[in-house]
Amino acid sequence: MTFASLKLIEPLLRTLDGLDYKNPTPVQVQAIPPILQGRDLMAAAQTGTGKTAGFALPLLQRLMMEGPSVASNCIRALVLVPTRELAEQVQQSFQAYGQHLPLRSYAVYGGVSINPQMMKLRKGLDVLVATPGRLLDLYRQNAVKFNQLQVLVLDEADRMLDLGFARELDDLFSALPKKRQTLLFSATFSDAIRRLAGEMLRDPLSIEVSPRNAAAKSVKQWLVTVDKKRKAELFLHLYKTKRWQQVLVFVKTRKGVDELEGELQRNGISADAIHGDKPQPTRLRALQRFKQGEVKVLVATDVAARGLDIDDMPLVVNFDLPIVAEDYVHRIGRTGRAGATGQAVSLVCADEVQLLAAIESMIQQVLPRVDEPDFIPDHRVPQTVAGGAVIKKPKKAKKPKVVGGNKAGGLGRWLESDEPAEPPIKAIRKVPSFGGKPVKRSK
Repeated sequence: MTFASLKLIEPLLRTLDGLDYKNPTPVQVQAIPPILQGRDLMAAAQTGTGKTAGFALPLLQRLMMEGPSVASNCIRALVLVPTRELAEQVQQSFQAYGQHLPLRSYAVYGGVSINPQMMKLRKGLDVLVATPGRLLDLYRQNAVKFNQLQVLVLDEADRMLDLGFARELDDLFSALPKKRQTLLFSATFSDAIRRLAGEMLRDPLSIEVSPRNAAAKSVKQWLVTVDKKRKAELFLHLYKTKRWQQVLVFVKTRKGVDELEGELQRNGISADAIHGDKPQPTRLRALQRFKQGEVKVLVATDVAARGLDIDDMPLVVNFDLPIVAEDYVHRIGRTGRAGATGQAVSLVCADEVQLLAAIESMIQQVLPRVDEPDFIPDHRVPQTVAGGAVIKKPKKAKKPKVVGGNKAGGLGRWLESDEPAEPPIKAIRKVPSFGGKPVKRSK
């Protein structure tokens, strides 16, 4: 199968040849023809399989071949994404694929000034990539109009709902024209997203290139158990002894990201960080330094779990397991992309065993455990089995209760017992009172 056989126009084929794209990926093979035909589509595929090109190439071709030129403040195609980083990346893809086409594209997102974005929209755009919140702000200020909209793309719609964009999405959908082509692309589709798609899409074609919520086979996955307080120490040990070169590390909280970044820098490791509290220019600069190899370790929250496209990323470390099991697939999808191999290691403590079980249930495999002799945890992580179940240890039998008795078995023995028995009745009997005054018992 070639890109030419998918009936793409010559300018796009010339661009793909210049980008050294040899053959279409499975998701591109299945998605491009129906999109060119105007079909609504739901496409599920693992990260790193070319989803962006799967919708960007046919979308650019349709805009080139169909419809009038764009009017002031109008847009012809809208791509909604959950994060600023993904918005920038998708926009860059549109620019690269459309370099030989007279089409205009732009990305808008929060965290930066809205005024330049409003100025850019005045001349109209063929393609607008946007996060829901900022797009809604622009719409309410009449900076963007939807009356020329032909195509709506939701990229990582499940993540948008996870990040709390449900209300913004409802407001936006009510403002969009009913007659449009709608495309949903994601690595995972929850049942909630599938219900949403049933309401939004017209007779959609559904394609699923890989098993639902599956992890890429090109990624070797394993875990190391450790006590929570020793995770940073273990990471430093692994980084030095295994001579890791470049690592993307996922941490659960923003505070945890900053703490690990500081610990790495104090140990002479070049590290930078990305999370939601950092300004957009700072985040972009950190990502660029990491891509260029100036920074060896990039520490991030799940804001970086989707959309970061880094060539030859060898290793992803889950310093903390994600709360949402599906995010595990997206995290490790940053490595092993486009046919390359990669590794994903998770540092797991005892109170994360339920999160581990949920992940293993979703990916339908039990992650192998590799012990580090100097880091065997005091609080052992219970074993899990196929299907994501946790093997619980049998409870210890309780010691016999001691009630009353002689000096050796009275109140003193009750206080000293490892498994407390009922206290001696005489030792704890109290006289009930009302209003603070004792009440005499009748004999």
